[in-house]
Amino acid sequence: MSALPAASAAPVTPDRGTPEWSTPSGGVPDKTALAQWWRDSVCYEVYPRSFSDSDGDGTGDLRGVTACLEYLSALGVDAVWITPFYPSPLADAGYDIADHTAVAPELGTLADFDALVLKAHALGLKILVDVVPNHTSDAHPWFRQAVVSAPGSRARQRYMFRPGQGQDGEAPPNDWRSAFGGPAWTRVPEPDGRPGEWYLHLHAPEQPDLNWRDGEVVDDFERILRFWLDHGVDGFRVDVAHTLFKESDLPDAGPGQHQDISRNHLMPYYDLDDLHPLFRQWRALLDRHPARPGAVPPGERLLVAEAAVFDPDRLSRYVGPGEMQQSFNFAFLECPWDAEAMRRVIEGSVAAMAAVDAPVTWVLSSHDAVRPVTRYGGGSTGRRRARAAALLMLALPGAAYVFQGEELGLPQAELPDGRLRDPLWERSGHTDRGRDGCRVPIPWKGGRAPYGFSSAAPEDCWFPQPADWTSLTVEAQHGDSGSMLTLYRTALRIRREHPAPLSGPLTLLGPDDASWLGFDRGSELRCVVNFGPDPVPLDQDDEVLLSSAPVGGRKIPADTTVWVRRRPLR
Repeated sequence: MSALPAASAAPVTPDRGTPEWSTPSGGVPDKTALAQWWRDSVCYEVYPRSFSDSDGDGTGDLRGVTACLEYLSALGVDAVWITPFYPSPLADAGYDIADHTAVAPELGTLADFDALVLKAHALGLKILVDVVPNHTSDAHPWFRQAVVSAPGSRARQRYMFRPGQGQDGEAPPNDWRSAFGGPAWTRVPEPDGRPGEWYLHLHAPEQPDLNWRDGEVVDDFERILRFWLDHGVDGFRVDVAHTLFKESDLPDAGPGQHQDISRNHLMPYYDLDDLHPLFRQWRALLDRHPARPGAVPPGERLLVAEAAVFDPDRLSRYVGPGEMQQSFNFAFLECPWDAEAMRRVIEGSVAAMAAVDAPVTWVLSSHDAVRPVTRYGGGSTGRRRARAAALLMLALPGAAYVFQGEELGLPQAELPDGRLRDPLWERSGHTDRGRDGCRVPIPWKGGRAPYGFSSAAPEDCWFPQPADWTSLTVEAQHGDSGSMLTLYRTALRIRREHPAPLSGPLTLLGPDDASWLGFDRGSELRCVVNFGPDPVPLDQDDEVLLSSAPVGGRKIPADTTVWVRRRPLR
């Protein structure tokens, strides 16, 4: 492998213990071009509570994100998606929202958010935020009003309240199960103290599902979208976009719920046709609402579907004409490290999205997923495969998302039982440790926790960090030609220099039963991935631009991805 160039960004002395990073020499990269910028963009996901703490209370915050925007600009991404920073009792990591148009006090103020957006736009970065339309927190004023109101009241019509089955309504309305374990229904006492109706929650009981057949719910979320557009956001990631509407007669779902992801679209609470007129309405709103200075103009704002739909043709409906522009490809994230399986996912995804003239949106990780280093086997094998997977994803035509810490090669952290927050832990009877291991604070610098994340004591931080992360900090990896951080910085630069066509077919190279696959990105860059175990020869004239592992003797070793200047393979 040719030597990787060291990144030109250099750390400067941080303020308040918060890491700040200068932009590359020569100024800020040009990330402002529009013309459907989202078709080949790379977006960085920030979970703010574990990104950077500006005030020393142990919890990351918006000012901490703002202080680190130069780092993200130097990394080479186009946009930043910030997961919920709204007021929340934190029953589900902030996705139980009590006020959709405010900032949680422990994370800052609305003025802090405005300052973040202003600085991001000055750096050429676009800002996406979450909209969480399936449910609210049980602390939301609407739900509090519903609980103390009578059955059939206006307040209860905003949610999914139903009478129970049995002589006294003692059984849930149907057999639906929560994605977090247990029944998807909880019974409430009526105002007179008697056991009363049940309300639906496809997630935690603290997250009551909204009734999207109620016009007041529809109107309020249009208000929410307009509010954040007025504060300069460039797009929205729509949480669990496939669950908003449920079949009206609430039929039983039967056994196996949430167990076979390939059958998600068959559930009576997933992927209904009623979703698509709503999303077309939202797209029209984004396309016509006036723009704040510095934000992308109407017509270029982005809607991203988090839709856990694994049939590529059904997933493509979310990004059909006049609807959203991106939909996360979870089939890619869930795909095992296997050439045949990966070939099937890539070909199916590209064909389905091409049919509706939409890009594939590739994801390897998120705040809900086991980190790639651990998912691909852990240890040296997992690290090697995670590097190879990163180059595979970033070479594929379409958009890509990078979860914070992915560029550092962080493994899934093991947390003490007493520090777990994920509702999966309690609702599974302490058998499923949940997703907290990927939400551990970022290590920025230094030889011990909290590694520059905060000036608070390690035990007071959002989550404890492993004791062996010294070599994984941004400081340790900066300038190291073999580090994961340098791999990402270099790959993002080369990706920008070799844009993929915005439309057209993708032809995968190699036999269907081969243990490797390849494809061309544009007219010059070729990507070849060897899933192993036998080495794959390179053409003698191929110029290796970037490799996830050393290439010796003109052969690509196992679990390695290579980018070369385009030459025909043997």
